[in-house]
Amino acid sequence: MDFIDPLIEQYALDYTENESSLLNNLSRQTHFNILQPRMLSGHLQGRLLSTFSKALNPQKILEIGTYTGYSALCLAEGLNKDGQIYTIDINKELEEFAQNYFNASPYKNKIHFLIGDAAELIPEMKHIWDIVFIDADKENYSLYFDLVIDKVRKGGWIIADNVLWSGKVTKPTLNNDLETASIKAFNKKVNSDKRVSNVLIPVRDGMMLMIKN
Repeated sequence: MDFIDPLIEQYALDYTENESSLLNNLSRQTHFNILQPRMLSGHLQGRLLSTFSKALNPQKILEIGTYTGYSALCLAEGLNKDGQIYTIDINKELEEFAQNYFNASPYKNKIHFLIGDAAELIPEMKHIWDIVFIDADKENYSLYFDLVIDKVRKGGWIIADNVLWSGKVTKPTLNNDLETASIKAFNKKVNSDKRVSNVLIPVRDGMMLMIKN
């Protein structure tokens, strides 16, 4: 579902910083070779994630949902000198694809790629996070929020992708549509949680930005 007139979106892209040649190649190869390329963050959202990261100059970033690695590379652009990003994905089939791009980037020593169930891995991680980016299975968004909220520093950011879910959040939910129901519940949960200040940004498929109070 297109939320913005294509001409307006193209104008925004025309006046947005270019993505790197590595990111451009990653995007093209994802669309040519990988299932569900719509899951890729893409140029406009990627530059927004990069800008967020550069504004915070984070020490520790957690990404839940790597896919082919585009968003991790964008977030890594803002890491401070000794910063690290930990990115988790359950799909081992994409490990080699993403890792090859991580290895080809200037951030290869800053990106830690973990394969496994985020719900099991996150409780074992002892870091305090500056940024958490949630872009994984929608049914577990609320769970991931609960797992990370106490591990995010005051003033740190949690960002959740796909919170407009192709506009389905604005319509009655079908009984068997667990993903839409889960996104709606997550949005409501975050909006009433006094531990964060939040804004839903209608970029691409919607991003929920939360700042830890």
